[in-house]
Amino acid sequence: MSGSQKEPNTWGKALNIADETFRFQFIRTAGAAYSGGADLLECLEAVARFDNGNGEKWYTAWLETADRIRGIGDQCKKEGHLYSAGEAYLRASNYYRNAEFFIHDDPKDERHLRCARLSRDLFVEAMKYSRFEAKTIEIPFEGTTLPGYYIRSPKAKGNAPLFITHTGFDGTAEEMYFFFGPMALDRGYHFLIFDGPGQGMGLREKGLYFRPNWETVMTPVVDFALKLPGVDKDRLAYCGISMAGFLAPRALAFEHRIKVGIAHGGMFSISGPMYESMGPDMVALSKKDPKQFNEMVKPLIDAVPKTKWYNDDGKWKYNVASFADIVNILEKYTMQDVVDKIKCPMLVTAGSADHLTGKQAKLLYDALACPKTFIEFTADDTGETHCQCGAFAIGAQRVFDWLDGQI
Repeated sequence: MSGSQKEPNTWGKALNIADETFRFQFIRTAGAAYSGGADLLECLEAVARFDNGNGEKWYTAWLETADRIRGIGDQCKKEGHLYSAGEAYLRASNYYRNAEFFIHDDPKDERHLRCARLSRDLFVEAMKYSRFEAKTIEIPFEGTTLPGYYIRSPKAKGNAPLFITHTGFDGTAEEMYFFFGPMALDRGYHFLIFDGPGQGMGLREKGLYFRPNWETVMTPVVDFALKLPGVDKDRLAYCGISMAGFLAPRALAFEHRIKVGIAHGGMFSISGPMYESMGPDMVALSKKDPKQFNEMVKPLIDAVPKTKWYNDDGKWKYNVASFADIVNILEKYTMQDVVDKIKCPMLVTAGSADHLTGKQAKLLYDALACPKTFIEFTADDTGETHCQCGAFAIGAQRVFDWLDGQI
């Protein structure tokens, strides 16, 4: 779908959040209400206590909400209302994830790990009381493991297709349940989610950092998935979201046991949007004189929440020391030399007002030589945002309608 006649992001006028980055994270969190991961007025109440542009106050506001909802879950559990407890724990899990989003300037800050563990532990507890059969998993990987979940669909009869997905730059395995979990499971797909290097507990507890050669991650995952009970080995689907709109295609160029791929927010090059915004002179300076480059971008980091967040997160997750290092390492994250190796049918999605990836989805789609489909979400269907955050219903519907026709 294309050619929207409506102004994009009109919903933003209804929110008293001046900064685009904070506004988007609100929509991302509140949008999980569709899957049980939020309640709208709980989110509005939290953001009403937030001071625009202040990561510390964002943390405090959402932490208070998460603590309160966790308390509701604890009381319900104490009284024997286990399904109600699970509902509360699921929302609190998402709120804890969101609380620590903007406080990554110090990787040693214990608040990161505390919130992440609460988010994970409450998700595990919630799944005990849900309508789905969920199992925590540890996928063998390079002398350690990748944490995740295998959730079997109650609608599946005999061996069923498996939907494998993971987040991109800044999400968690638990959050991926809200994007696709109930939708996949209610359609008869088994569901596997995990944290890879640089993601969730893969970063926080395993000490694994991002890498461009994502096939080294997915081959062990596929090895593990093929041994799971109830999985039809000939019907593996793999979806990467946001930054994983690059990571998934990269892996699919080498891992051909997967039968169909989805780049949900496709990306041909991770560096593309950044390099375009910086211009060639600044990119060249980051290589020629990193010290001068860092001095020049420091005022921007100090003044712009989006830039500060990416600098803080990027240094942590790529395991580098400066913004110049981030700019340079991103050169390795491109499909340029491998895109023609993808053989399976691919779905590439895009949001017409995606403020993070720009034209990357279309660049990836045009470069693919395999059977392919392109879906653009627009303001006409409210799916114009990055990865259809806040519009999980329409996003999942179109992904799974396409997938049903493949496997």
